[in-house]
Amino acid sequence: MGTKAFVTGAGGFIASHLVEALLERGWNVTALIHYNSRANWGWLEPHHHRAPLNLKIVLGDITDSFQLREALDSCEVVFHLAALIAIPYSYHAPASYLQTNVVGTLNLAEAARKSGVKRFVHTSTSEVYGTARRTPVDEEHPLQGQSPYSASKIAADKLIESFVCSYGLPAVTVRPFNTYGPRQSARAVIPSIIAQALHGNSIRLGSLDTIRDLTFVSDTVEGFIRAAEADDVTGQVINLGTGEAVSIQELAQTIFKLLGVAPAIVADPKRLRPSASEVQRLVSDNSKAAKLLGWRPVVSLQDGLSRTIEWMRNHAELYRPEEYTL
Repeated sequence: MGTKAFVTGAGGFIASHLVEALLERGWNVTALIHYNSRANWGWLEPHHHRAPLNLKIVLGDITDSFQLREALDSCEVVFHLAALIAIPYSYHAPASYLQTNVVGTLNLAEAARKSGVKRFVHTSTSEVYGTARRTPVDEEHPLQGQSPYSASKIAADKLIESFVCSYGLPAVTVRPFNTYGPRQSARAVIPSIIAQALHGNSIRLGSLDTIRDLTFVSDTVEGFIRAAEADDVTGQVINLGTGEAVSIQELAQTIFKLLGVAPAIVADPKRLRPSASEVQRLVSDNSKAAKLLGWRPVVSLQDGLSRTIEWMRNHAELYRPEEYTL
């Protein structure tokens, strides 16, 4: 019998890929998907009518502490990915980010503590670093809450740190840099560029000179699984990034070349963050992941973008390139 895992946010982009990878490796997975009246499983919906025997779906909400205690029963490993993540929307609804990202994490950590899980893999984000004071960014870099989203994730990270110190929760925090790939929503820059470039002669973008470290989703998922299986990582914070820098301008040109198009780039003020909130440069130091997890990214940006483009061509109906998604 495989390890029993509990995955929150399981209908989402990264978590759905994680669930499928765990199932392929023989894990038994209880997947928490945000409740909806359609009983839709998000990106796990294709499994709805042919779910594998080692997959159990729970529709619920991490802000409900009572449900979590029951759902976690007998699970050995928790992968916590449920969160509100769209930075622009956090400017409009900051309280919802605190409720989901902080209170939800508190509920899950407390349920995990009481159920005696063997490993709790908590998801952070490179956004907690803010604009880099030094590069590459290692795990000792200061944390800076430059958006309500990043502030909520800093709070959640520190909450997990407190549970490790106060209660001995066997938690490890993984800090992915910008993950991309099939299934990602148009609120993220790569699918936004691809969707617009596939459907018009111009694309609308915000800042072009920001620098990002882009990791393909299968590499990020591998990092999560290794964090769950590694020895002696309790209390650690571990970056998951490529260590390679690319500007949004360079990224767009690479995508255009792969698509064989040459659209004009139009500056769109509504896609700009407030100036003090924009994170200018994020490039990871991933040496700790290599040392503690034996993890290195294996998918190149060129290959990852090609895979993403192919998937989006086949699922064009899921995107509305003429609209700006918060």
